[in-house]
Amino acid sequence: MDAFEQLLAFSRDTQALGQIAGRLGWDQETMMPAGAGAQRGEEMAAIEGVLHARRSDPKIAEWLETAEAPDVAGAAILREIRYGFDRTRKVPTDLARRIAQVTSEAQTKWAQSRADEDVASFLPVLEEVVALKREEGQALAEGGDVYDAMVADYERGVTGSDIAKIFDAMRPGLVDLRARVLDKPTPRALDGTFDSVKQLALAEQLALAFGYDFNHGRIDTAVHPFSSGSGLDVRITTRTSETDPFNCFYSTIHEVGHAGYEQNVDHAYLLTPLGCGVSMGVHESQSRIYENQLGRSRAFTGWLFNQMQASFGSFGIENADEFYAAVNAVHRGYIRTEADELQYNLHVMLRFGLERALMIGDLSVGDLEAAWNDRFAADFGYAVDKPSNGMLQDVHWSVGLFGYFPTYSLGNIYAGCLYEALQADVPNLDADLANGNTSRATHWLRDNLQKHGALRSPKDTIVHATGAEPTHEPLMRYLENKFSEIYNL
Repeated sequence: MDAFEQLLAFSRDTQALGQIAGRLGWDQETMMPAGAGAQRGEEMAAIEGVLHARRSDPKIAEWLETAEAPDVAGAAILREIRYGFDRTRKVPTDLARRIAQVTSEAQTKWAQSRADEDVASFLPVLEEVVALKREEGQALAEGGDVYDAMVADYERGVTGSDIAKIFDAMRPGLVDLRARVLDKPTPRALDGTFDSVKQLALAEQLALAFGYDFNHGRIDTAVHPFSSGSGLDVRITTRTSETDPFNCFYSTIHEVGHAGYEQNVDHAYLLTPLGCGVSMGVHESQSRIYENQLGRSRAFTGWLFNQMQASFGSFGIENADEFYAAVNAVHRGYIRTEADELQYNLHVMLRFGLERALMIGDLSVGDLEAAWNDRFAADFGYAVDKPSNGMLQDVHWSVGLFGYFPTYSLGNIYAGCLYEALQADVPNLDADLANGNTSRATHWLRDNLQKHGALRSPKDTIVHATGAEPTHEPLMRYLENKFSEIYNL
């Protein structure tokens, strides 16, 4: 084999081991016995040590010196391997192992502290996670901005300052639109209780409607819904609430968006650096456009209204128009994952500001809860009532995902751009959605974005799909038009 072939074979084994590590994480969230946390931490540390050693192996440098790409995809593979190699070797192996072990243990501790509404019991391990991630960030930044180095793990080519400018541009319009909406009567809510077994049955139906391939995936339940895996094994989770079936249904559609991206990557790229979503922002664009622009559209909710009536009987909503308003109701709430489209990005902005301050040393872990509560009261106008509705609601910080949160809003921004392009290219889409048929929309996303995996940079992936530079303006137009129509503004 020549240098490129040797490098690709080595990389395939590394990618396969990474998939195994991901499967361990999936198991920890869904099926692992409660008492197995400490051992799982050691297991995760061991496999991370192996992965880190492979990703920083000196042989990679030797192969990269002489490897010649056979085609455009080969050149992209070399680009991604080189980037990953340069980044990995900046982080000491012992530090990588320690982060894997501590974050695995912290995830278990977070779940218990969240259940107990006990912030104090979580702070010591969070302190350790933050210290380790700062150390990693300093190694990666090499004297530059620590938070920028962390954002690059999830959205290469974007800095903390870039994100702050985007958020500063969006916030006034979001706050103004929210104020106008909340001045109007609240739409009628669902009435009654909704059997969890029936919810999961309808969730499976929704997953199929959005193209999820159960031959290469499965649905389980978890405290915090997520998608895991790529290629031929892509799993999702959802959750149920007997008083709020929308939580289950839209969590499912959201995670199918992530899973659809992974399942639709060109199989020629499997177990290569191109065989997965290019970034978390682009990934989130798929989950958000599935969930919101498609799943919460007037057309699709008309179909869902009929499915819910067939499953649950009467639930206090008289017709499809009332149901559409209920699905998209703007309401007070604490939980990011349950937030309406209008307020969702404000939840992300809160987390972005806090985690950026944590990483650059402007905020201590001991002051985090007070800072969260103060920021929430300022942004939303009411106080956090309990820790599980405040700083303990998300798993991200316990597992060290600093720099991840802003990609949720970047995904919304990308989704706004994609939806405008989709509407231009696929006329009369609503007629399909009214029959529960998303295929023309999901196939457009597959062909224009998903199948290309990480072939292009995040920004160029969106430009290729839409023909234009990404900007927040399409999202803001979409929100203004949608909520003005629902609330008669």
